[in-house]
Amino acid sequence: MSGANGARGEAALDLGGETLTLRPSFAALVAAEEELGPLFDLVERAADGKLSLADMAALFWHCLVDPPSGLTREALGEAIVGAGLARLSPVLRIILKQILAGR
Repeated sequence: MSGANGARGEAALDLGGETLTLRPSFAALVAAEEELGPLFDLVERAADGKLSLADMAALFWHCLVDPPSGLTREALGEAIVGAGLARLSPVLRIILKQILAGR
């Protein structure tokens, strides 16, 4: 992927030498909410430091734009673990900000 478009609320996720684009579109957030529960609860868990790795992986998975061929959710999760939570926190912050504030 080229770069994320901030005007569209996108975030760039660099994993394993590949840059993925995350876009918290309405459809993506509805899918995430169906799996994870209300988005406000998700944001509160994140603010309280109680967001699980599974929550982050699910949110990122639903927000992926044009994922590379063959990318599985399990592989995305492994790449997230490999990258480390500290490195992914800024990406998570962008997505959570879009959930709260919109574009």
